[in-house]
Amino acid sequence: MAATPERQPGVIVTHPNRDRPVVQATRATVILLLLVSAALVAIVTIGGWSVLEGAIPVQIGYILVYLTLAFFAARWNRGVLPVSAALAVLLGIFALVAGPAWFNRDKAGFAEPAINSGLLGLLTLLIVPVQMLLVAFAMRGFQQGWNVELERRQPAGRTETYSDAPPHPA
Repeated sequence: MAATPERQPGVIVTHPNRDRPVVQATRATVILLLLVSAALVAIVTIGGWSVLEGAIPVQIGYILVYLTLAFFAARWNRGVLPVSAALAVLLGIFALVAGPAWFNRDKAGFAEPAINSGLLGLLTLLIVPVQMLLVAFAMRGFQQGWNVELERRQPAGRTETYSDAPPHPA
């Protein structure tokens, strides 16, 4: 377990890259794309639950991982960006392969899923461009340096300690 860095008195840590509007827009876009991806996978999973074979645990895993990645991206964690890009490539490949299979299920003799298989095929193929956008925006966010920290000394005249507060034991 890594120890938390102790702050020195009089040192202010700032993240200058996080204040720029383009960086905030990139973060919001990455979070939105992760949530949209999780929603699309959830719709396909729930809609095709009765006919999916063996893919349900993978899809539920993707939903949970994407929601977790969105949470950490909202907390400015830059480490989730390459992970989300790599997972987006894999999910895009899965969706590209699985999409046409849903359209083939429109013929007689196949069990009918809860949602029309043509609509499930369309939603599955819609996952592909969403994943391509997620890769592009995640890599753009990675280049923006969300983790850059600047330490500066607090001006001598301004201290953020309260002199009238009673001392308490450590």
